[in-house]
Amino acid sequence: MGSGGRRRIRGLMLRRLRHTGWRSLLATALFMSGASGAFAGPCSVSKVSVRGDFGELQFNVEIADTFDERAQGLMHRASMPRMAGMLFVYETPQPVSFWMKNTLIPLDMLFVDVRGEVVRIHENAVPGDLTAIPGGDNIFAVLEINGGLSKDFGIRAGAQMRHKSFPQNHAIWPC
Repeated sequence: MGSGGRRRIRGLMLRRLRHTGWRSLLATALFMSGASGAFAGPCSVSKVSVRGDFGELQFNVEIADTFDERAQGLMHRASMPRMAGMLFVYETPQPVSFWMKNTLIPLDMLFVDVRGEVVRIHENAVPGDLTAIPGGDNIFAVLEINGGLSKDFGIRAGAQMRHKSFPQNHAIWPC
């Protein structure tokens, strides 16, 4: 990209910041870097898309859909790429509760119903903390991402999630 193109992009980003704040600037930067799910195409088992007032985001995920995988989770990991996470998927909606035993990094936990709606978010779970973190009664999936990202991106309850794991006949954002 030439210097004229960079100046136009910088001007666009500065105008958006002045008029709509830093969240829009962040969404524009993510869109231009390709981190947005706008170019995600069809659903993939290794990607989760999340959308809401903040725009659309895409996370590269590992799937934990067996008892042993869910029990292990993200334990013993010293780091995780910024736009990565783990999607815990249950056979049926159920009450869930998490803890941070042997987890070395702070995490945000997005508790999601069978339709793909985020119903609760627990921000910045403390590494190593054994306190139970209740998610709710009818949880189908939980997305764990790096601590603080929910606040940074403006993700709130009511956001919508898209992934192949959600029963497509119930999904509010089907594949």
